[in-house]
Amino acid sequence: MNDKYPYLSIGGLRFNLANDIPVLIAAIVVFALVFYLSRKPTLRPKGRQNVLEWLIDFTNGIVRSAMPGEEGSTFQLFIFVMFLFVFMANQLGLFIDVNVHDVTWFHSPTASPLITMTLAMMVLVLAHYFGVARHGFKGYLKGYVSPMPMLAPINLLEEFTNFMTLALRLYGNIFAGEVLIMLIRNMALSGKFAILSFPLGFLAEMAWQGFSVFIGSIQAYIFVTLGSVYISNKVLSEE
Repeated sequence: MNDKYPYLSIGGLRFNLANDIPVLIAAIVVFALVFYLSRKPTLRPKGRQNVLEWLIDFTNGIVRSAMPGEEGSTFQLFIFVMFLFVFMANQLGLFIDVNVHDVTWFHSPTASPLITMTLAMMVLVLAHYFGVARHGFKGYLKGYVSPMPMLAPINLLEEFTNFMTLALRLYGNIFAGEVLIMLIRNMALSGKFAILSFPLGFLAEMAWQGFSVFIGSIQAYIFVTLGSVYISNKVLSEE
């Protein structure tokens, strides 16, 4: 898509508002959701507290599957917040699309490679930091020459491919979904037979949006699952 985006320059830095505004809204929605679900907790959970505890158990299960020991507890909150944020960021563009004079002001944040690369970088920086903290710098470097020094270039290349696949898998799926929704919408509103094509296009768009909600949920799950695995590889493997 040849979309145009609004930019704001502050101190020589350019900010893409079409990315920054949805990121801020996604963060606010996640905070408001967790704040609402966590109000007035009781020993016998019910209603909204059940929802929050289910979400926590779900993300904790992802961490435990990668890090069964006590080490995993350090990352449970991070994975919980990351899952909710990525899930919300994946869904925003499905329901809100702001385009003024061919300038896109709002879309899913994860439909931008810059956002997904930033999220992937956060995960990998955290993995490397805790790898060094747990094993020391010498033990951390030892992981790149195991099981034999000649594999060091391959191990270094793997770090780059981990970053790219984590970022681009999420970006590609969300971006493709938004492109297809736009194509269906344009098809429904164009042509000489718009009266006939609009109902069909509307139904097709609703069906695809429902499927995209599912895809966005799966991609959020895959992102945090792979993130947990990458962290586990650094924290646990270099013994």
